[in-house]
Amino acid sequence: MAFSVIAENEEFLSDMKKEEKIRKNKQFTIVYRRGKSIADSLLVLYVYKNNQNNDINKVGISVSKKVGNSVVRSRVKRLISEGYRLNRDDLKKGYDFVFIARNNAKGKDFKEIEKSVIKLMKRAGLYN
Repeated sequence: MAFSVIAENEEFLSDMKKEEKIRKNKQFTIVYRRGKSIADSLLVLYVYKNNQNNDINKVGISVSKKVGNSVVRSRVKRLISEGYRLNRDDLKKGYDFVFIARNNAKGKDFKEIEKSVIKLMKRAGLYN
């Protein structure tokens, strides 16, 4: 029984579709160069209005090796991804987002990361 609960949770974590992710270096570069940046102590958010897909938002997450080893970086990525996923229905559509984790994000719990994600989205004017 415990296994099925874990499997269900895994399904939720990988809820973002392939079209909703920024993966290529070129896509990241476009958002960095043309987008607007907003920052707080934990995260930096780059926002770029995507004129091609007005019905979906694309998300990229970048965590530098300065933040920690691969275990720490993966955890920070998962926390940012989950914070975005839980709040994405409240956001305006048609944007590309890139979240960059700062060193302070290391060791923070989910609530702190989620609070940071929401705060940055509100400051960007994307929260409905």
